Amino acid sequence: MKFRNALLIIFFVILVDQLSKFYIKTHFYYGEEVNVLGDWFKLHFIENEGMAFGMKLSQAAIGKLLLTLFRLVAVAFGFYFLKKLCDKGYSKGAMICGSLILAGALGNLIDSIFYGLIFTESSFHLARLVPWGQGYGTLFHGKVVDMLYFPLVDMELPSWLPFMGGKRFAFFEPVFNIADAAISIGVITLVVFQKRLIPQAMEAATKESDKN
Repeated sequence: MKFRNALLIIFFVILVDQLSKFYIKTHFYYGEEVNVLGDWFKLHFIENEGMAFGMKLSQAAIGKLLLTLFRLVAVAFGFYFLKKLCDKGYSKGAMICGSLILAGALGNLIDSIFYGLIFTESSFHLARLVPWGQGYGTLFHGKVVDMLYFPLVDMELPSWLPFMGGKRFAFFEPVFNIADAAISIGVITLVVFQKRLIPQAMEAATKESDKN
């Protein structure tokens, strides 16, 4: 697989991710929820200030800065590593998975770096695009926009169940975005099909090495 094809995959994922985030950010109030497929699939607008599932590296602003800088370095290395894998002739399946993971990481990185500079705060008012630097935050301190919510199961457990009886049980609760989905698809595919993808990748790399 050629590197330019990997770049096309990355570009497409980022384009869809950013368009969806721009729409949600400028058309939804913070916390607003709209049913798409009954109660199974909803658009639910929230923002994530830190890592996955709302975790934070630190309560201080320096924690957010360090996290964003770490992501920036990781994405930069990811492009370098992906180019090396392409040059070595790794299998198309492995390259697609790598492209999806890198695209997802870059998609969320864009939010963290720039959104604080170009958007007003989301609250009881719809956020607006504003001139550079007049947003709710500073460079590297933006919030990641999430909106995809799939509460496939939402029920109260029977009272006779030990420990959990009478409590609410929900699956799947996390709210995520297109970038998160791309990362998850790439990682899960690599894990599930590693016996097929990794040997193919190693075989392709060996053939490329023998040619040289």
